[in-house]
Amino acid sequence: MNKRISALDITLGGMFVALMAVGANITAIAPFMEIGGVPITLQTFFAILAGLLLGSRLGAFTLTVYMALGLAGARIFAQFSGGPSQLISPTFGFILSFILVAYVVGKIVERKRTLPMYIVAALTGLVINYVFGTNWLYMAYIFWFEAPGNFSYSVAWAWMLVPLPKDIVLSIIAAVFGYRLEKSFVANSSFRKQSSSQKSA
Repeated sequence: MNKRISALDITLGGMFVALMAVGANITAIAPFMEIGGVPITLQTFFAILAGLLLGSRLGAFTLTVYMALGLAGARIFAQFSGGPSQLISPTFGFILSFILVAYVVGKIVERKRTLPMYIVAALTGLVINYVFGTNWLYMAYIFWFEAPGNFSYSVAWAWMLVPLPKDIVLSIIAAVFGYRLEKSFVANSSFRKQSSSQKSA
């Protein structure tokens, strides 16, 4: 992607910012769907999909915009939260990881656009999300948040076992959906042609 951001980039990026906001709060009506302060959301699904469809640079840029809007005060994070205080939230590591998720996922599929590669990319993105987010969660509870009783590194990972099956399934669904969309529409779209011309420029 060159230095210019086209109207099409802005439109697609804005769409994924909106999808991230929806995915963050889709379970807000079910407050019991929270483990160790970590809401079960669809953000990882949409972050992976952003990398698959938008590519590494635009995907990462879009997720950076999403994070910046939330930190600026827009209530687009999980449980309709937002504002600079989210920087010290135990779950902010997951939000921060979405930028890296989209970038890495996009980089993988840009090398080879096959279904197995899409699945590998999606699962790699999930691993990044969990490793980065869980380690941030652990450090937050140890260093600047009051940790629950008997909290430990293994407990932090045990919490993540609950949403893990859901996220594995959704990651694979994102891979299949992204691949099919790429082959049926995106590959021949003006967006993909524009992306290709920018890389060759």
